[in-house]
Amino acid sequence: MSDKRIVRAAAVQIAPDFERSGGTLEKVCEAIEKAAREGVQLIVFPETFVPYYPYFSFVRPPVASGADHMKLYEEAVIVPGPVTQAVAEQARLHRMVVVLGVNERDHGSLYNTQLIFDVDGQLLLKRRKITPTFHERMIWGQGDAAGLKVAQTAVARVGALACWEHYNPLARYALMTQHEEIHCSQFPGSLVGPIFADQIEVTIRHHALESGCFVVNATGWLSEAQIASVTPDTNLQKALRGGCNTAIVSPEGQHLAQPLREGEGMVIADLDMALITKRKRMMDSVGHYARPELLSLAINRRPAETVAPMPAWSSASGTGFNSNEGWRDELQRDTVGSEPAIDD
Repeated sequence: MSDKRIVRAAAVQIAPDFERSGGTLEKVCEAIEKAAREGVQLIVFPETFVPYYPYFSFVRPPVASGADHMKLYEEAVIVPGPVTQAVAEQARLHRMVVVLGVNERDHGSLYNTQLIFDVDGQLLLKRRKITPTFHERMIWGQGDAAGLKVAQTAVARVGALACWEHYNPLARYALMTQHEEIHCSQFPGSLVGPIFADQIEVTIRHHALESGCFVVNATGWLSEAQIASVTPDTNLQKALRGGCNTAIVSPEGQHLAQPLREGEGMVIADLDMALITKRKRMMDSVGHYARPELLSLAINRRPAETVAPMPAWSSASGTGFNSNEGWRDELQRDTVGSEPAIDD
């Protein structure tokens, strides 16, 4: 039986609000309302869009970044909290799947976090970027593999990764094994220069082909006034331009609409789910094209915790604690070929 689903998706390229606390959230809600008028069923926003990506950390030394880092703490998102409640209400009101990047605050730490809301407003997935990149390590803590899951939404099976996580092939493969149908990728935009936009192009089209899924990619945007507010140094300002490539790609690696490389806007396209089978008929990386007896992936899905119970005492061996057997059993369950973990 052919898959007759058509999902209208939108990728948003938009500037955050540096000035007003809560201003970026208002822009998120406005964009969802605008997309709803176009019949959009799934919308993707840029990386850590709320309240904004920490561009300052790319061009300023740590000794000069304290005040900006503290401001980011003050405006960061508590999950769950008022921001997630507001987005959930919009998702429910417009019957739309929303994929949003936020700076998440968890007590004394910040994280690069991706949120997936279903059409009923339920928060299906909260995942943290596994490893912050380069300058980002001064801003965010590390995530774990507990969030490397595909969410079963009302419109499709949806997975998400942030920025250079797409250069971690095992992270991508973890989502591929769960048969993601729509991959939502998020980048900061307005960073590094035109070469970054070219790299994004290669990255998202390759994942679409390799995974046999649609890719909906959103990057941010900074105005000239915003760039000047981050740094007055004209040489450093060059590092805050370019790097934008908001696009929607099919499982065959083709753009379904004109990509957006500068300015604010929204890329909208209809995703014909039958194209997934058409692609995978030729090459299914986690099915008939896989060789799990030769190559397989082991995933430790345990959440990172600073406190854990002591392992059980092994009376059989009489040698003390036995901490390895349970871990090995858990690891075995998470190898390729086991039932994929899906958020309820």
